[in-house]
Amino acid sequence: MSADLRVGVLGCGAMGRNHVRVLQALEGVELVAIADPAVKPEGMGLRVVADLEQLLACGIEACVVAVPTEGHLEAGLALAEAGVHALIEKPLALDARHARALVDAFTVAGVVGCVGHVERFNAALSALHERLQAGELGQVHQVATSRQGPSPVRVRDVGVVKDLATHDFDLTAWITGSAFVEVSARTSRRPGRSHEELMAATGSLADGTITSHLVNWLSAFKQRQVVVTGELGSFTADTLTADLTLHANGAVPPGWDALAQLRGVSEGRVVRYEIPKPEPLVVELSAFRDAVVGGGLGEQVVTLAEGLQAVVVAEAVLEAASAHQVVPVRGGSR
Repeated sequence: MSADLRVGVLGCGAMGRNHVRVLQALEGVELVAIADPAVKPEGMGLRVVADLEQLLACGIEACVVAVPTEGHLEAGLALAEAGVHALIEKPLALDARHARALVDAFTVAGVVGCVGHVERFNAALSALHERLQAGELGQVHQVATSRQGPSPVRVRDVGVVKDLATHDFDLTAWITGSAFVEVSARTSRRPGRSHEELMAATGSLADGTITSHLVNWLSAFKQRQVVVTGELGSFTADTLTADLTLHANGAVPPGWDALAQLRGVSEGRVVRYEIPKPEPLVVELSAFRDAVVGGGLGEQVVTLAEGLQAVVVAEAVLEAASAHQVVPVRGGSR
């Protein structure tokens, strides 16, 4: 392996261009080329080839896969067979069967495979995860997420459940350290649309935590919020601003017996934490680089097995919405 990790990018749409931007400035990385038949070399400032075969011929050691979801399986299998480490954008694959095939292929090949669930690397969620693991809320009762905004033109091969909600399924299981065991849901879409554009879902985790998730492409405003409620208070993480706020339960007794009997949890202190806020994609790609150079996955990257699990939950949600009933999440261990 050369002094700098030789990396390629497959797919140069909106997300692919962000990967290119970050990789060009990332220490310890040489961005060798990108592969996209629709991209003209002029103005890119680096080598552009037509497809993955030509990209592999450039001698890359690692690759970011940023093509549409329907192309993840073919690209991932080819990279594994070639012994090239890969970070595959989320969702890992169109369905759980394809996702499992990718997990198996990279395991057999013995190369690093990661999934681009970039929300994991948001400063607010990283701080939230650390504080929950330290027990700062005591027992966690609920995780509620809201991910709303206008419809992206670029996403055509999957609906809002697999494209967006997989972020929330992944981060919920990650911050709690507990897997989904069952879900219920409703979805809707506008006339003429191929896939669902709105999802309202609830779930139960193995540790008893209740979850709720609102995701849509129908709102004129953009919202990215995670609220975790526990026995000692609530954390609110805003991943648009990377802010983490604590609303602690009050510890001062009311001093009025009649009021004490009527009132449950009382308001305590409110703290918005001062935390460093690096760009999540920079943190994610740095973790991928370190995993490849270090020869192991470590604890910082999102593994293919975790990416598979997010797809499994998404499929259970779609099944629950179609059947209008509670559906178990099969293969729910992490």
